[in-house]
Amino acid sequence: MFPIRDHNPSGRTPYVTYALIVANIGIFLSYWPVMQSEQQMLRFYFDWALIPALVSEGLGWSGFFTSMFLHGGWMHLIGNMLFLYIFGDNLEDEMGHFGFALFYLAAGLGAGAVHYIAAPLSPVPTVGASGAIAGVMGGYLLLFPKAKVDILIIIVIIFRVFPIPAWIMLAVWFGMQVFGGFGSAADEGGVAYWAHVGGFVVGLALTIPTWLRLGGPRFWSQTEGHPPHPEAKYQLSRTNVPKVRRK
Repeated sequence: MFPIRDHNPSGRTPYVTYALIVANIGIFLSYWPVMQSEQQMLRFYFDWALIPALVSEGLGWSGFFTSMFLHGGWMHLIGNMLFLYIFGDNLEDEMGHFGFALFYLAAGLGAGAVHYIAAPLSPVPTVGASGAIAGVMGGYLLLFPKAKVDILIIIVIIFRVFPIPAWIMLAVWFGMQVFGGFGSAADEGGVAYWAHVGGFVVGLALTIPTWLRLGGPRFWSQTEGHPPHPEAKYQLSRTNVPKVRRK
């Protein structure tokens, strides 16, 4: 199940969201050659990733910040940037550019802190923007629970796109992270489930002031959980390729 777009257009250009996407892609490309050598890659991660065991020794504190802009491969990068592109613009629209930038960084740091608490002795390097982006998703859930999100469902060879309320998609995603967190050891590598859970909760909490400024429960009553402006409509356009009928 992959979200491919929402029906919640932003009212202004999301410069910070675009800048974060460009920064993540640019940084990934800058160290892509290093990833061709396992030894060089491990050394690079040792210097820049979040390594809980290193933090426990009083070192590597900068990894809480720098790890947010590193990724372990193309699919890791593409998946994170897709989620940021879908959900980031609307929070930036409501929080403002500077406010959203601070929110994003705080959510990422909070996610890293939860991951560290879950496995303070783990020697496994942790990289990725997913903790911060989980925070964006938590904030989106609070402000726009009923905004429509188009998800792509792939079952073997069946590909279908369904529009569903944002709260369903985000609740399912969050539940999967909690389940994954309890079902795996945080110090053995793989997906940093607790970072996702922590980022989501921190992001939701940090969005409460914005929600209250917009009116709190009154904001929900006015919008019924939908975007505060007309939602985007999508439809398949007809092809320009002429039809050739059989004789």
